Amino acid sequence: MKTVWSYCRPYKISAAIALFFMIAELVVELVQPLLMAKIINNGIMVKNLEVVAIWGGIILALSLLGFLSGIMNTYYASHVSQSFGADIRKNVFEKVQSFSYAQFSLFAAGSLMTRLTNDVQQLQNTMFMGLRIMARAPLLIFGGLIMAFIVHPSLAVYLAVVVPCLFLFLVFFMGKGGRMFKVVQEKLDEVNNVMGENLAGMKLIRAFLRKSHEVSRFEDASEQLRKKTASVLQFMEISMPALLFLMNAATICILWFGNQEITVGTANVGEVVAVVNYATRITGSLSVLSFIIMAFSRSRASAARLNEVLNAPEEMEDHEDTFKIEAMRGDICFENVSFRYVGQSFSALDHVSFSLKAGCTMAILGSTGSGKSTLVNMIPRLYDPSEGRITIDGIDLREYDQRMLRRQIGLVPQEPLLFTGSVVENIRWGKRNASKEEVVKACKDAQIYETVMKLPQQMDTKIGQKGVNLSGGQRQRLSIARALVRKPRILLFDDSTSALDVKTEMELLQALKAYRGTKLIVTQKISTAIHADLIMLLQDGKKAAIGTHQELMESSALYREIIQSQGGERRSVYVEKANK
Repeated sequence: MKTVWSYCRPYKISAAIALFFMIAELVVELVQPLLMAKIINNGIMVKNLEVVAIWGGIILALSLLGFLSGIMNTYYASHVSQSFGADIRKNVFEKVQSFSYAQFSLFAAGSLMTRLTNDVQQLQNTMFMGLRIMARAPLLIFGGLIMAFIVHPSLAVYLAVVVPCLFLFLVFFMGKGGRMFKVVQEKLDEVNNVMGENLAGMKLIRAFLRKSHEVSRFEDASEQLRKKTASVLQFMEISMPALLFLMNAATICILWFGNQEITVGTANVGEVVAVVNYATRITGSLSVLSFIIMAFSRSRASAARLNEVLNAPEEMEDHEDTFKIEAMRGDICFENVSFRYVGQSFSALDHVSFSLKAGCTMAILGSTGSGKSTLVNMIPRLYDPSEGRITIDGIDLREYDQRMLRRQIGLVPQEPLLFTGSVVENIRWGKRNASKEEVVKACKDAQIYETVMKLPQQMDTKIGQKGVNLSGGQRQRLSIARALVRKPRILLFDDSTSALDVKTEMELLQALKAYRGTKLIVTQKISTAIHADLIMLLQDGKKAAIGTHQELMESSALYREIIQSQGGERRSVYVEKANK
């Protein structure tokens, strides 16, 4: 809880002003029954209209003061709560951006969305209520009791007996409700996860006629959320009838014994009316307090969930003495590197070692699940090795400043992801200040320039979310252009030419020769691999073989099997000669 609520500190002055106006409004409310008692006793009972007019005017003036105080309190409470929520949302989002890939596996995408939206909103609402009515309710209860004792102690005793019991009763509900609301938020996560998966896979759902199945999945998740929400609301609402019953019983006692006090002359009508008025206000405050406790129970669950994100350890935090090299050569060396994903019993990479000199190209071949993507993703330090080390220019990756390291790496992922915006904005996503000439050259080298020029607004054509209005090959080539515009010292292609035809891919590979950077190309195609200076075979996370095309033809049976499966040695040699 402390981590989340620490975001209130920058707004403590505004919060103090809001509390000041809230107390001013509270004082007005506490004084009014006392003044009404004076009007009844000194004005109405003795038919003195002058007293009624004077004290009535004072009550009206105080009411206006309370009204203005309420407006000012609302203004400052809104400012604090909205700013507080915006700061939390920003910091949670920044924290998520700093997560390693391993940490992402701990939080589902739907859960993170719920935390950034619904959970933050719960805290905003709680903060607003805290400054507007949350502190006001208990203060009004406490102040009402004190004022009731000042007016008539013997009648106030009935309130003094009931109110503490009700307060403890509400505290119990708050603790129980907090645990129940945490389950509700988890069920909301499940609904968001199902919804997110369906929106992302809409084409596949239609192609496989899985609409009814997915609707059923969503209904099941939604029904679980409904049941849990209904049960917790029903539980929390039990407090209200009990609260009203006991407070009404106390009010009846005050009226009954107040009448007896008036009869014997130990109380007057104004005092009884004032104590009843305080009892009524305390009843209203307890009703508000039960609502506040329900909201606070929910916010406690939300705060705990946000703290899980904010307090997640920095797995790849830079040290003060990290290397901040502006330009690297690009020598890459894996030294006995192993890696295991969280929760997995087997290693994705198992003691892999190789060296690649700056400016050289290495192709990585292997079956699905052999560790190719894992290996590539470790170079920009998206993962850290479980064992061994990776060096660039002889320096361990963990000793580099991460921002400096990644600025010099261009990564083309296996699944190209484009963002909502124009073509040129997506390419400049790789280099924010790229000139028009650099963008055009990157497009030409990625073999996408002619396609872009045929689009309705050319470079300014808007791309839908995730590039839905482009083909797979177009998305891949734009993703490649985004990496090339950086002119990186290390280029990583994670099976990112799979949607390209042979001719386009050959033209792309030819264009890549002009880039001086070190290149690692994950591929399934022998026709692509034979253009590399070095070819490495991975099998079950282990290095099966490494060498040039000719060396592997002579020494690796696995390599020959791959060639045979793709059309035979004659075809690979033909392709190799045709592109020399």
